[in-house]
Amino acid sequence: MLTWQATVPLGGVGGLLFLKRTAAAQKAALTASAPVARDIAHFRERIGQIRTAEQLVGDRRLLTVALTAFGLEAEVNNRAFVRKVLEEGTLTPGALANRLAGQAWRDLAAAFGFGDFPVPNTVKSDFPDRILARFTEQSFELAVGQVDDSLRVALFAARELPQIAARSLSDDGKWYALLGSAPLRSFVQGALGLPQQFAGIDLDTQVTMLRDRTAALFGGQGRVEDLTSPEAMATLERRYLVREQALAQGGGATGAAAALQLLSAARG
Repeated sequence: MLTWQATVPLGGVGGLLFLKRTAAAQKAALTASAPVARDIAHFRERIGQIRTAEQLVGDRRLLTVALTAFGLEAEVNNRAFVRKVLEEGTLTPGALANRLAGQAWRDLAAAFGFGDFPVPNTVKSDFPDRILARFTEQSFELAVGQVDDSLRVALFAARELPQIAARSLSDDGKWYALLGSAPLRSFVQGALGLPQQFAGIDLDTQVTMLRDRTAALFGGQGRVEDLTSPEAMATLERRYLVREQALAQGGGATGAAAALQLLSAARG
C-alpha cells in the first residue's frame, strides 16, 4: 500500500472535479515523496541493464514498478507466473498473455518485449519515461482509491475508455474488452443504470443491453466510441458517481426491485 496520501476533500462529482484540477500538482507531490522517488530512481538506473524476464522478476523494486504501471501490482509475489507471461511475449497466438482475460497482461508483455524480440524494449532510450509515466498515473489512482474507490474507478474510466475505443477491434470486440475490465464494467454498468444482477446474464445479451442503453442516452448506434466524447464522459461520470453515493447511503435497488429493473432493461 502506498504511504503517500492523495488529497480528496469530498466525494462525488465535486471530488472528481477537484482531482482533475489538482492532478498535476498531486502527481508531482507523489513522485517527490521519498519511497516513490527511490523506486523511480532505481528504475531509471537499472532498467536499461535488464535483458531478460528472469532479471526483471529477480529485482523486486523493478518488478513492483513494472507491475504497478499496468495495474498488476497485486501480482508482485507471483514471480514465476509473471516471468512466464513475459517470456512468452504476445506475437504467438498461444502465448500465455494472449490466453489471459485481462488486457493488462498483454500490454505488459508487449511493452517489455522479452518474448518477442532478440533485444527487449528495455534498452530503448525512451523506455523508462514511458513506463514511469504509467507508473505515476496508476500510483495516483491507487492513492485516490485508498480514500474513495468510486473516484478511482472514474479516473480509470476516463483514461481507459478512449483507449479501448481506439483499438483495432470490431464494435462487439470493444464491448467485450470493456466488459473484461472489472473497473470499466462497474463504471459503465453504474452510469447506464444497470443493476448488479446485470453481470450474471449472458455476455451477448449484456452487449446488446449496453449498446441499446448507450444509443438511448447519447444517440448514434450505441458504439463504445459514443461514450468517449467530453460531453458523454461528463454525463457518465456524473451518473456513476451519483449512483455510487446513493448506494453508499442505502438507496440502491435490491431484491425484487433490482430484478424488475434488469428485466425492463433487457426489454429496452
